[in-house]
Amino acid sequence: MINLLFPLPKTLTIALSGGVDSVAITDFLSRKHNISCAFFHHDTDNSERAFNFVTEFCEDRNLTLTVEHINAVKPKKLSEEEHWRNERYKFLDKFDTVVTGHHLDDCVETYVMSCMHGTPKVIPSTRNNVVRPFLTTRKSEFIDWCDRKEIDWCQDLSNSDTNYMRNYIREHVLPHALVVNPGLHTMVKKIVIKHQTA
Repeated sequence: MINLLFPLPKTLTIALSGGVDSVAITDFLSRKHNISCAFFHHDTDNSERAFNFVTEFCEDRNLTLTVEHINAVKPKKLSEEEHWRNERYKFLDKFDTVVTGHHLDDCVETYVMSCMHGTPKVIPSTRNNVVRPFLTTRKSEFIDWCDRKEIDWCQDLSNSDTNYMRNYIREHVLPHALVVNPGLHTMVKKIVIKHQTA
C-alpha cells in the first residue's frame, strides 16, 4: 500500500523523472490533488529517452510540464552524481511545493551507505520546498500500483551501472546486509518515523 507520511497541500509539483517511483506518485496524487510536473534534463542519452517518455506521459494526461537542461560545468571536486543532484535541486527550488518519489528502499540504501562512512542517517522528509512523503513506502508498492493500473514507466538504464556508488550498494552490499539483519527495512522505517515526529 502507498502511504503518505504526512498531509500534503492541494496544489503540488511532482519531480517527474519517468521512473516507476515518480510515475506512480504522479498517478496516485493526481486523484486528489492539483498537480503539475517538473523534469530536469541531464543532457545524457538516458535523460533524453526519459524526457521523451515524460513529455508524452504529461501530454496524454493534460499535465503542465516544466523542463530545464543542465547548464553548469561540473566542479572537479564533485562526483557526477553530486553535481547532478545539486543542479537538480537548484531547478526544483524554483517551485512552491515539490514532491519527490523517494521511498523506504532509498532510505535503507542511504542508511547503509552512511553507516559505512561513520555518519548513519536517513533521507529527511523535507528539504526547503521539497517534500518526501513516501519514505515509509517500499518501491515494490510503486511497481505494484503501476502494474495494477496498467501504467507504463521508463526504466533508468543507469540504475544498473555499479560505477555509481548507490547502485553498487544496492547490488552488492544490501543483499549481504539483509542476511545479517532481515528486518533492516523495518528498522529504518522506525527511524524515519521517529525523525518525522521529533
